[in-house]
Amino acid sequence: MERVAFIIDATGERIDCLLNPETFEVRRLAGVRTPAAGNEPIVGRGQADDPVRFTGGGRTELLLDMVFDVGLVESGGAPQDVRALTARLWNLAENTAHELGAGRPPLIRLVWGKSWNVPCVVSAIAERFDAFNAGGAPGRSWIRLKLLRVGEPAGSAACSFDEELTRTATANGDTDRPAALEAIGDGGTSDGRPGTARIDLLAADALGSPMRWRELAAHNDVDDPLAVRAGTVLAVPSAGSRS
Repeated sequence: MERVAFIIDATGERIDCLLNPETFEVRRLAGVRTPAAGNEPIVGRGQADDPVRFTGGGRTELLLDMVFDVGLVESGGAPQDVRALTARLWNLAENTAHELGAGRPPLIRLVWGKSWNVPCVVSAIAERFDAFNAGGAPGRSWIRLKLLRVGEPAGSAACSFDEELTRTATANGDTDRPAALEAIGDGGTSDGRPGTARIDLLAADALGSPMRWRELAAHNDVDDPLAVRAGTVLAVPSAGSRS
């Protein structure tokens, strides 16, 4: 299964994430404003609601919460500091591109399989660190990324949303759902113990969407989603039992 990634339009550089998002939220602010006279809003005195002005356009925001952990790096030579894994995401919020003589963040595309391909820019990023080593380097972090969709005509945006709903309805169908599945890990550890499995990929196989990993974890009383041992058999929630 493909992981969420960001592609820089100008260079084609691809930034892959270690895990798919813990949460993925889309917000839409329509092109409706409260009119004002000078610095004072115009209110609807004697009416139930204030008047509004239809400006067209609007704003679509995407908010992603993601986990990065040096222990999840599959290839050899994992960094000691998780910031080595997240630095390129921070660079997406810098004014490294130029337009009309002014700096701006680069135009990127959020891509996730065949379901998501969104032109956007990073408007905000925050990172919370954990699992510090003796030298103070963090080994794990939680990233919150806020994106603004850009450069998409209204008609194309509406069509894209309708297509996404159709694909999601197909992907999340509950037909032929298994009763249980075995966690497949990424190899053994240095002391011979079995490796860990990615619960978001397990949720994709069992429930049709990696976004439902919390549901799978809660159903199996998994306290640490980063420590599901390979070979563990997980029960799959029955259809209609979603919390």
